[in-house]
Amino acid sequence: METFVQQVLAGIATGGIYACMALAVVMIYQAIHHLNFAQGEMAMFSTFIAWQLLQWGIPYWLAFGLTVMISLAGGFILERTVFKPIENAPVLSHIVVFIALFAIFNSLAGFIWDFTIKPFPSPFGSAALFGEGLIGAHQAGMIVITLVVLLLLFAFFRYTRIGLAMRAAAANPESARLVGIRVGTMTGLGWGMASAIGSVAGILIAPMVFLEPNMMLSILLYGFAGAVLGGLTSPGGAVFGGFTVGVVENLAGTYIPVVGAELKLPIALFLIVAVLVFRPTGLFGHRVIQRV
Repeated sequence: METFVQQVLAGIATGGIYACMALAVVMIYQAIHHLNFAQGEMAMFSTFIAWQLLQWGIPYWLAFGLTVMISLAGGFILERTVFKPIENAPVLSHIVVFIALFAIFNSLAGFIWDFTIKPFPSPFGSAALFGEGLIGAHQAGMIVITLVVLLLLFAFFRYTRIGLAMRAAAANPESARLVGIRVGTMTGLGWGMASAIGSVAGILIAPMVFLEPNMMLSILLYGFAGAVLGGLTSPGGAVFGGFTVGVVENLAGTYIPVVGAELKLPIALFLIVAVLVFRPTGLFGHRVIQRV
């Protein structure tokens, strides 16, 4: 029983990271109706920025906040300068740009900070929480920060004018323009917020996987799995899907001998395929009907 509880708690901790990535994926998907294959590399690059700020002697939480703000601005600028000019281009053009961004961020991070593995500090330490060994202090901190971020996002989209405008722009751009909402600005802000959320995920996971340019590749796949499971049209579903993927992969790796630690990633890929085959809209997604 103790092992089961330990794996569930660890799954919730890593699932919070997957939930952040899934939410970032869904936010961009709702803005442009495409998956951002460079989302993980953007988060990785932001994590390197946080590491560099720490190396310069900036306190952890100040570096954390600065990195989130830099990522927010960077995501907004990226959408305005790269994707705004090609918003009406064919889908394949968008995919090519996403792949190009993936390679650019990966190579640029390696060029600036090299490809060696770097330790990333945790403000929570690595000791077991309460001395029981059920969950580490950093894992508990990951859960708390993830929940705080998700609650702040819920309040932002629910109770602020900008959040409501972003929801309207994503749901019905034409009607939003008719009531004076600047849809382009809202799209850019969505990109910025997705980038900021991704930076939080990168900073929180870095102490567990170590910092290097390829650190977010598997995390992004888990985030895609969570987004697809919950529904690409449902931010709340994406969060649920991220937590579910984290718990499922941990339990499968513990209790299914053939899976183990080496085959956890195929669990996420299997979930993506299974959901797309049997329920393409995800658990909480809805069908998009267009008049032609």
